[in-house]
Amino acid sequence: MGQDLNAKKIVVIDPGHGGNDSGAIGKNEAQEKDIVLNLAKVILKLTKKSNSPLEIYSTRYGDTLISLIDRTKLAKALKADLFLSLHCNHSDNSDARGVEVYVSNTQSKYYGESVWTAFQLQADFNEKLGFESRGVKFAGFQVLRETIDFMPSMLLELGFLSNEDESRYLSDNLNINDIAVTILSIINTSDL
Repeated sequence: MGQDLNAKKIVVIDPGHGGNDSGAIGKNEAQEKDIVLNLAKVILKLTKKSNSPLEIYSTRYGDTLISLIDRTKLAKALKADLFLSLHCNHSDNSDARGVEVYVSNTQSKYYGESVWTAFQLQADFNEKLGFESRGVKFAGFQVLRETIDFMPSMLLELGFLSNEDESRYLSDNLNINDIAVTILSIINTSDL
């Protein structure tokens, strides 16, 4: 995008669900809304501790339900360089596992950057963290539809809470730290 190399990159992290919307519930009773909020908080903490060129905002900082429109309005108001919505997956098949990264199924000037960053995310989750890659997928999720014309945007499904191993993994704070480091590594090295 030809930005000033010393300028801060503005990133909006969107921990999905919240409040009375728990999202997926894991085998160990872990709730998606808590896991993704915990991850967002770790990303914020790691960014503040480092001399990062990132300015990270979260769509929620506590257990509150924020409307989808307000999540995307924040990203647009901040003129974010990246929007990343965090989720955990669920399936009736308890053997389902792995990471999926979604990008908008509509074309925009940010489509290519979104797809490239999504491929990097799923590749690093596989190589650095050992997650099975379920690939980059294309969908019309509201948070993607409403941000793709303004910035690269992705929706990350971290793993399956319906899978006992992944649910346990995502409930461990050390693993959440590793996931946060992996996400920040991709964001820091991307050409946003």
